[in-house]
Amino acid sequence: MILTGPEITAAAHDGRLRIAPFSAEQVNPNSYNVRLGPTLVLYTADVLDTHRPNPTREITINPEGEVLQPGELYLGHTLEEVGSDTFVPLLFGRSSVGRLGLFVEITAPIGDIGFHGQWTLMLTPIRPLRVYAGMRIGQIMFFVSAGAIDLYRGKYQAAAGPQPSAYWRDIAQLRAVAS
Repeated sequence: MILTGPEITAAAHDGRLRIAPFSAEQVNPNSYNVRLGPTLVLYTADVLDTHRPNPTREITINPEGEVLQPGELYLGHTLEEVGSDTFVPLLFGRSSVGRLGLFVEITAPIGDIGFHGQWTLMLTPIRPLRVYAGMRIGQIMFFVSAGAIDLYRGKYQAAAGPQPSAYWRDIAQLRAVAS
């Protein structure tokens, strides 16, 4: 079951979900629009390695915007902190942004119950595209869960700004358990 716009508003006001800052103007019939935060992260290595941290560089989007280039993966973030201990959030790009050729969430639209923070966005344009901090870039929907809830306690909890992959930590933990 998906939350309607009025129920998203009610849940944000009564604490069943957290959206900060919250704006009634960003509520849709069954989702909430999220905006692009001011920071982008790019990987700088020619080959990325799943077993090690990868080098990155940070870009602050200036008022004139930032032109995203095809063939690059940009890690952005939501301006809003979003999370819930009750509902399952799913984040997707807005159709108007997709119609400009920007993929917003490539493989990871589902959030965990109990995650609270800014969401990292995986941005990939198919042609050069200028983006701006504060633009409405995605929408989050909230679904009712069934069964016992085990809250998220993972490595990205309380994320602020774009978070590069920490997959290498999983590999390190597996190695430690195996030895």
